[in-house]
Amino acid sequence: MVTGGFAAGPNLSTQKATLDENWANLTPSEKKHRRFQWWLSAEGVKFVDRDAEKAYKQRVQRMIDVYEVRQPDRVPVNVPIGHLPAHYAGLDYRTVMYEPEKAIAAWEKFNRESGLDAFVSPAGTSSGKVLEMIDYRLYIWPGHGLPLDADGFQYVEGEYMTVDEYDALIRDPSDFWTRTYIPRILGALEPWKHLQPITNVFEIPTVQGYLMPFTRPDVQASLEKLIETGKELSKWVSIMSKINRRGAELGYPAARGALAKAPFDTIGDTLRGTKGIFFDMYRCPDKLHKAMDVMADVTIDYVISTLNSSKGLLATFPLHKGADGWMSQQQFDTFYWPSLKKVIDALIKEGILVSLFAEGGYDTRIEKCNQFAKGSVVWLFDKSDMAHAKKVLGKDCCISGNVPASLLHTGTPAEVKEYCRKLIETCGKGGGYILAAGNASAERAKLDNLRAMQDAAAEYGVYN
Repeated sequence: MVTGGFAAGPNLSTQKATLDENWANLTPSEKKHRRFQWWLSAEGVKFVDRDAEKAYKQRVQRMIDVYEVRQPDRVPVNVPIGHLPAHYAGLDYRTVMYEPEKAIAAWEKFNRESGLDAFVSPAGTSSGKVLEMIDYRLYIWPGHGLPLDADGFQYVEGEYMTVDEYDALIRDPSDFWTRTYIPRILGALEPWKHLQPITNVFEIPTVQGYLMPFTRPDVQASLEKLIETGKELSKWVSIMSKINRRGAELGYPAARGALAKAPFDTIGDTLRGTKGIFFDMYRCPDKLHKAMDVMADVTIDYVISTLNSSKGLLATFPLHKGADGWMSQQQFDTFYWPSLKKVIDALIKEGILVSLFAEGGYDTRIEKCNQFAKGSVVWLFDKSDMAHAKKVLGKDCCISGNVPASLLHTGTPAEVKEYCRKLIETCGKGGGYILAAGNASAERAKLDNLRAMQDAAAEYGVYN
């Protein structure tokens, strides 16, 4: 969503960008500033008028200043819109997932009438039809495992990789992903478990040996379903991309970004499940470490290639299982932080701005995590002590967050504005602070309370 430049959206274009000829010879700082300039230049954007272009560049420069831990013209605001435009227009979430034209109309109505200095889109919403066609098993959503009037989707955690499959993951993650994991989570591609390993490169593949699985009717049916799904997804992306472009044309910037994860979270969320990975710390710690090292390399390659191909800026990490209370400090230092730091170091070297979403509390973690050059890392805090965060991180990192979702739901505009005033006074000194909620979206927050956040920044967040 385009609300203050913090949230990173997917790059929907398949066209690869061309990096500077001397890119490999630039320092990390020089690479980062090139990425800032790409964002500021708005290459390919056709602004509706000169005022929109001026506003776009002013907003981008404000974010650059705050990311660099300098004083911008005022404190930026990242308003947690979520699915509020759907509610505002009288739509339920299922309609948003299945009728993209109605979703676009709802978001456009909200952008016209909300009174917020923000432009938001539903582009992060998944197509329900696509999920059904591919038989996606990691989510349940309205009408598909959840009641029709459910407000959002839920992740279905499970052990999608068994403990005895660590060796297969470590030996060949691409093959494991293609022939073991994907058939388990995408029902339409379950026959892929019969395919030959794509990564067998020791010999020229024989037609009969390599292609024999494609003679199977179930494999052929899975490929046909994949083509049908691709066509449906293309329609969805075409509709959603229009509103994304519109935001930039009106002067509201969103940094191109990529989603990343801590290797521990990748294995714990995606493969082993929470219960499985916490057992693995005791039962097979050496294999867990090897697997995390492999996933660190996979993550580094993916994020760098994604952001370089799109001239992107931000890598956003939702930190799921490293929060206070989830594991001991010793476990954090041993299992969670080293592989995450390896990824962060590699991305910073490539000039990528790293955004860490500290879900839950991170009061006991941040001193350990403050190991990077000034202006390299942005923090979004959920429930951490912001005064402590400012003291520990404020000289080197941009920090944001901690306006409670509960306050945005149940508080009055006056209460929200006063809370935000205190946050700005605590965290805004010297720059490097973004006024934001403690989570990425606050569903069904009161619109007047979101306006109060915006008003607080305008009144109390101006730098002289």
